[in-house]
Amino acid sequence: MATPVDPGKQPHVGLTGDRTIGQLVSDVSTDISQIMRGEIELAKAEIKQDVGHAGKGAGMFVGAGVLGLYGLGLLLLGLAGVIAIWLSWWAGLLIVAAVLFVVAAILALVGKKQISQVKGKPERAISHAQQTVATLKQAPAQLRGGSSGPTAPALPETTTVP
Repeated sequence: MATPVDPGKQPHVGLTGDRTIGQLVSDVSTDISQIMRGEIELAKAEIKQDVGHAGKGAGMFVGAGVLGLYGLGLLLLGLAGVIAIWLSWWAGLLIVAAVLFVVAAILALVGKKQISQVKGKPERAISHAQQTVATLKQAPAQLRGGSSGPTAPALPETTTVP
């Protein structure tokens, strides 16, 4: 989305001798502001389009999940019917239900193991933020004095999260 440009606010190329430094700084400030507004509008437009696609995609996934569950139910009912060839219907249904409960228990145990590995708070991010704050607190004193006081602590090497 293009923003209309005011001809009165166009840069005055070649006229720097006629303009004061204050006017030039004002023009630069205005130009930067217009550029930032344009970038923000572009980002909004892109995000709006992406959100629309994401919403439609999520709706399609929900529909696929619902139909998949219906299909799974019918498949399990058919499996119980196949077992009923040799045993009665109630026995086939009980066998299928027992297998489902065993699979559910295994999934629950694996899920519990995964959940127990959650640390709860981002320790590396907190550490980096604390080091950044400490560095920023030291910076004004170093800039004022120009002394070779304590240097900023080095940030630890970043590691990738698997």
